Amino acid sequence: MNNIFIGIDVAKDSFDIHVKPSGDHWTCTYDSQGIDTTVDRLAALEPDSIVLEATGGYETELTASLSIAGLPVVIVNPRQVRDFARAMGKLAKTDALDAEVIALFAERVRPERRPLPSQEERALMELVSRRRQLVDMRTMEINRQKHIQSQPVAESVKEIISTFDRQLKDIDREIKQRIKDSPIWRAKEKLLKSVPGIGDGTAAMLMASLPELGSLNRRQIASLVGLAPMNRDSGTFRGRRMIRGGRTAVRTSLFMPTLSAIRHNPFIKTMYNRLIAAGKAPKVAITACMRKLLTILNAVIRDSRPWQTVTP
Repeated sequence: MNNIFIGIDVAKDSFDIHVKPSGDHWTCTYDSQGIDTTVDRLAALEPDSIVLEATGGYETELTASLSIAGLPVVIVNPRQVRDFARAMGKLAKTDALDAEVIALFAERVRPERRPLPSQEERALMELVSRRRQLVDMRTMEINRQKHIQSQPVAESVKEIISTFDRQLKDIDREIKQRIKDSPIWRAKEKLLKSVPGIGDGTAAMLMASLPELGSLNRRQIASLVGLAPMNRDSGTFRGRRMIRGGRTAVRTSLFMPTLSAIRHNPFIKTMYNRLIAAGKAPKVAITACMRKLLTILNAVIRDSRPWQTVTP
């Protein structure tokens, strides 16, 4: 262990690198030459950790090159870094300062290194993400349709909705084909869909957006998704437990399957009715059922057995 930590702030055309504890800093153009030069220079340092923020895809090529070179690269949530920066009193924001803060975050927090997604996994993630975007845009158009008086505008909205429908069918077909072509994904999909309430879309979302499913315990997976209740106690104050953070897309996608499970999954239905009978608010009971459903799905993948035979 050399106690060397690297922070990289990635932009569209360039990226800034900061080294702790030496304080070395440099900027590279985001092209093949810049990436190759950076990989060679960082490899010579033999760092303990190289941390980058998730930046909507800009970080992908650099991250892949660092990983292929065997360097310890970690992708973190930008919000974690910003919260860390505020806690350290570092409020100014430039590319160089951001790289320094990320390096400091790497040194102090030492985020856990997880396997990076393969090319096939990234492609599935992009398809699932695009499907979610199309569904959101289609919902917006449907909501507009309810208040339109002008016939030409109504026809325009109708045509856009039809376009979204065609796009969704194409993406659903592509997602199904990619899962069908992978024996591992086919097996995971079959296990996930054995749980009442889980359909094709949710199964694909879980495989793409929650690859850790089955490799963590129930508390860890709930915390990762943001379904673990957080205490809000201080002194004599006792606040309500609330969920926050985590992977919002996964949590949002589990809401409708949970409602379906409350109706059709005997285990979840019994749990929901018990919570309501105990005086819990419906929203609280649904959140608890979401957490239990996630725990069941985690156990299904962990044990490679259908839901009726697993122990959550």
